[in-house]
Amino acid sequence: MPDMEKTLIFRTVREESPGAKWQSLFDYHWTAYEQWYLSEGERERPAYLACYNALRQHMPELLDTYRALCDLAGGGDLAARLLSLYRPPPYITGCSQAVLSRSDITVLARNYDYPPELCEGTILYTNWNGRGVIAMSDCLWGVLDGINDSGLTVSLAFGGRKVVGEGFGAPIILRYILEFCDTVPEAAAVLARVPTHMAYNITVADAAGRYVTAMIAPDQRASIRRVPVATNHQKKIEWYAHALASETLIRERQLSILVDDESTTEERLVSAFFSPPLFRHDYRRGLGTVYTAVYRPRSGHAQYHWPGMWLKLSFTHFPEQQLTVRYGSRGLSAG
Repeated sequence: MPDMEKTLIFRTVREESPGAKWQSLFDYHWTAYEQWYLSEGERERPAYLACYNALRQHMPELLDTYRALCDLAGGGDLAARLLSLYRPPPYITGCSQAVLSRSDITVLARNYDYPPELCEGTILYTNWNGRGVIAMSDCLWGVLDGINDSGLTVSLAFGGRKVVGEGFGAPIILRYILEFCDTVPEAAAVLARVPTHMAYNITVADAAGRYVTAMIAPDQRASIRRVPVATNHQKKIEWYAHALASETLIRERQLSILVDDESTTEERLVSAFFSPPLFRHDYRRGLGTVYTAVYRPRSGHAQYHWPGMWLKLSFTHFPEQQLTVRYGSRGLSAG
């Protein structure tokens, strides 16, 4: 079978307040998101009032930003429902993430494993609520991983369970954390109380060197522990086919060995994400690595890596640029 190459353009976009740049991103992605949102039929998605009330109950501080984005999206009912990210269609990712915390360094590194054609590829620098946030965008304003100007950094991974229920998509929960939290304890409190619609593993680290991984799901209370590593299962394997295909146990063991080894340096940890088993080439099944992100809470730096190319960004250095990445069964290339 011939190699099916896929191309994704990554963009860095800086916009202090919601405005024309975000509106342009919405217009560009809307058709694809509309198809995804209606993929199970419109009746399966909650009504606008249910979406609004859920945000008002669980994340009220986000409402002003939500209203501004809804206005930029044209004020339509369907767009407003999607942007709430309340009870969206289910979706499944791979992902590996780990925190290395030493007396002199703290770093959160992660690989995002997903179909490249379904990734927005937008790295947003915003100041929507008086706090700078640099984040890889998802669902137009949600967060796959990111950092704020207090040094709080977050990353998500699919939790490896089929359960779907009442709650929000994790990207909007991560946006909420970066907009309104300064520390790991504050983020942990949010993860303990805001409901999620699927199982996710959320890893959080801050400038003081604290970290936790929260295993959240719609059918059980969040398990929040001082664990520095997360892949795609929670306390036990429940979805064996996904666990086997994603090699979640192998990746977790690799990361655990690294962070438990006192001789592991930041460079050694980060370099491990560039090679198997952490770096995956399974793009045909949607489990290939789309990018590697490295966040340094103490310095406020964010780096995004592809073979032979990287973007190094911060709150004082954030040039707007773009990078084309090509994915195929033989690997990926950037240029």
